[in-house]
Amino acid sequence: MKVFFTDLDGTLLDTRTYSFEAARPALDLLRSKGIPLVICTSKTRAEVELWRTRLGIEHPFIVENGGAVYIPKGYFPFKIPNAIQRNNCFVLEFGTPYQKLVAALKQLSHESGCQTLGFSDMTVAELALRSLLPIQQAELAKRREYDEPFEILSSGSYRLLEAIERRGLKWTRGDRFYHIMGSNDKASAVARLVELYRKAHGEILTIGVGDGWNDVRFLSSVDVPVLVRSRFDTAIKRAEPRCRVTDAPGPHGWNNAVLDLLAA
Repeated sequence: MKVFFTDLDGTLLDTRTYSFEAARPALDLLRSKGIPLVICTSKTRAEVELWRTRLGIEHPFIVENGGAVYIPKGYFPFKIPNAIQRNNCFVLEFGTPYQKLVAALKQLSHESGCQTLGFSDMTVAELALRSLLPIQQAELAKRREYDEPFEILSSGSYRLLEAIERRGLKWTRGDRFYHIMGSNDKASAVARLVELYRKAHGEILTIGVGDGWNDVRFLSSVDVPVLVRSRFDTAIKRAEPRCRVTDAPGPHGWNNAVLDLLAA
């Protein structure tokens, strides 16, 4: 059994338009074969719920760089240890509460002398402008629980990032923003979900598709890592040599890679 894990921005979704039209053939084939497609993203739960509806995906999903795993009720035929029930999902939480991260970033920015601008500092309109998101989606992006995206506005970024690590927190970089978070990451969340799939279905082949630095550890953890072409691909390929790199960026590259893997 194959299980696909995919990033969204710059991968399944176009980095500027957020369109997934070019990926429809592969999405339709995955759906027809009943192959799980697990979203693994830095986006919030509210954002992912919107995209799951648009994409027609009903499988588990991972939010805010591994902050939590959401599993639809009844998806696995057994009780999930340490899960809490939230609406129609069971949730495995790994992240640090959002307000603690916001406070830590402000303090560490001040102490390091490196000016930052976090999502918590932006109005919905400002976030829409900086992210190219429609207003409604920018509002969903601000409903954060486990991860604070931010921009670095001045010199001294290395001081800030070192200070984050000394505090016992993590940072990563996505397509547009840096992120501060707790001990969670995408790889750990994927690993927990893979355990559940193997318990339910036996041996599985895990395939991961991503495009950014926040995808590197998660791509390293799967059987078949696919790197969608981006401005980071050369450096990421050096960090994870097993990655196969797509010929095209965004959903065009995603579509071709997934179709090739399904045909193999």
